[in-house]
Order: sequence, then C-alpha cells, then structure tokens
Amino acid sequence: MATIHRREGTVNWFAAFYLPDGRRAQRSTGTSNKRNALRIALKYDDAARIGKQKRLTEKRARETIADIFAIANDASLPSNTVEQYLTSWLAAKKLEVADSSMIEYNNVVKSFSEHLGDKVKQPVDALQAHEVESYRTALSKRLSGSSVNKHLKVLRGAWTKAIRLGVATENVFQKVDFVESNRGGQRRAFTLPELNKILLVASQEWRGMILFGIYTGQRLGDIQRLTWQNIDLVQDEISFVARKTHRQINLPIASPLRKYLDGIASSDDPAQPLFPSLHGWDSATLSGQFRNILASVGLVETKAHTKTGKGRNTKREDPGLSFHCLRHTATSLLKNAGVSDVVAREIIGHESAAISRVYTHIEAKTLKHALNQIPEIG
Repeated sequence: MATIHRREGTVNWFAAFYLPDGRRAQRSTGTSNKRNALRIALKYDDAARIGKQKRLTEKRARETIADIFAIANDASLPSNTVEQYLTSWLAAKKLEVADSSMIEYNNVVKSFSEHLGDKVKQPVDALQAHEVESYRTALSKRLSGSSVNKHLKVLRGAWTKAIRLGVATENVFQKVDFVESNRGGQRRAFTLPELNKILLVASQEWRGMILFGIYTGQRLGDIQRLTWQNIDLVQDEISFVARKTHRQINLPIASPLRKYLDGIASSDDPAQPLFPSLHGWDSATLSGQFRNILASVGLVETKAHTKTGKGRNTKREDPGLSFHCLRHTATSLLKNAGVSDVVAREIIGHESAAISRVYTHIEAKTLKHALNQIPEIG
C-alpha cells in the first residue's frame, strides 16, 4: 500500500511504494495538497502492481501519467498526436520557407505518415526509434542515400522544434544514423559538347532558362520567376532577390545572354514574365521537364520504366545531372577561364552583392569581364 510523507524543508508530498521488482521507491507527487498527493501515490502503486503482473502496457502507462498530471494540475495533460503535430509544424513552416521547399516538406510528412499508418494517431512521445529505423529502411529501398538522409534531416528538425515547444521530451530521429550517400549520383558540371546538345533540342524558353543558368549561375526557381522588370537592357544588368538566401543579386548581362534577350520580344509591361509558359510552375515540375530534355539527348534515363533486368523498383544509377548542375558548370567555366574564386563566388551568389555604389561600379566591370570569359555556347 502506498504512503505519503513530507521531507524536511520541502513543500510537496512524496509517495512511497514498491516497484514491480520489489524495491521500495519514493517519488515526488508534485503537490502540497495532501488529498491529491495520496491520490497520486495510489496511482503510482496501482501502476507498479499491474507492472508486477506483466500487464502494464504502454497505453496504460500513459493513461496513468495523464491521470497524475490531471490530479496535480487540475487540468488535462496536453497531448499532440504525430499527425496533429506535423500538421501544425507544416503550417508554421509555410510562413518561413519558399514554396519550393514547402513541396519537399509536404512530401516528407506525407511519406512518413503513410509509413506509420494508424500509428500516426499515437502521441508524439510514443514514437520509437525502431519505427524511425523501419522508415529509413523502407526509404532506402526506393531512394538514393542522399534523398533518404534529406527525409531524416527534415523530420529531425521537426522533432527538435517539438522539444522546444514542449510537445516532445526527446528527439528519436537523433537516435537513428544517416545512411551512406551514393557517391555515384554526385552532381557534376556539364561539358561543352553536352550543353550544345541540350540547347539544340530545347524549346526557345527552355533555351533561355539554360543560358541564364550558364551565364548567371543562378537557381532554377529564381530564373523562372524573372520578369522584364528584373532586366535593364540600358545598363546591361540583371537584378533580383534570391529566394533561398534573400540576397540582392546584381549581375551584368554576358554577351551571349544579351544576344538571346535581343532576339526575343520584350514586353511593355515590366511585370510580364521572361519565360511566360514556364513562369509559376513549381521547381519539382520544372526539374522534371529539364530531365526530359536531358533524356532526349541520352544524358539521363527517363522516369518511365525501361527494361534493365533489375526490376521496376530497383534504384537506377544516376549520373548526377540536373538543372542545379548549371551552377557547377558556371563555376567551372569561370575558374577554367582564370577568374578568381572571389569573383566567381560573387557571380554565383555565395557572397553578398549588397555593397557600396562605388564598389559596385568597379566590381560590375570585373564581373562583366569575368562573365564574358565563358565561351559562347549553342
């Protein structure tokens, strides 16, 4: 039978009871109310008795904790299911990240929730490391190592926030190691012959997107969002705010890029997109379209199933080519032309372009000279 007592110098009552293995234990009841303290002590004793009979399930243990919390605080224990928490986490993320990142976060949450099945209804703190390991294993059967790790990093970040909010007491995702990344799919730069092949089959707007990638080194999403307001043909300058880094980017227009712009009809409306048919699409869709262009010249496999002798669900070797590789290509071409690392970083956007007007004027000449060192392609 559980008893309660006060220790010298303390306000709250302590419960004394026997654990399932016969040891005498003492636990604070967290309350100075004698009546409530006794009720809590009896809850401890009841849980220990059921545990000794090997009947204390996880559900029953959590119910006991909830009862003790309710007695001590005169309020229900706050509880979030995995599903509820991830829904609220996504809603908060929507205010913090770009639309392209939200697509990725939504996909991760959907994938993890589908893997958990009915367990997505369990409390956040009920999630176990073995369930995360099971998810990692399932992902590894259909995704590359780097993609698996990206899923785990997103969820690890979500649980880190859950701890800060008091929704979770531990980050179970930190108990599960990342998998080894597949080096075979590492990104690389395009070669000049490859670029010429790509430009030969690309539509006019995709040709422009690719040229902007080569001669500015900017990201796919930033390029597709460009409007004529971002283009100053008098000053020969491109200006915009990078979506990912929130940096102001100001770049001179390289000669080959100027030829392309002079060859397309400009709009009197500055808000008119530079690439109307591609404007507004999410990055995932555009990446898929670019991959189809690469597939049409034999640089990658199509997403559609082809007979490989390995089965439909077998992961294929990825040559590491995507639109993002144009950033690597721009960097490589600049460095091959003898452009300094500092100037190359400024062009690609690794360094802030928010500098003084005098320095901008001097730097603009250097940047333009550097960009014109990239050979004319296509």
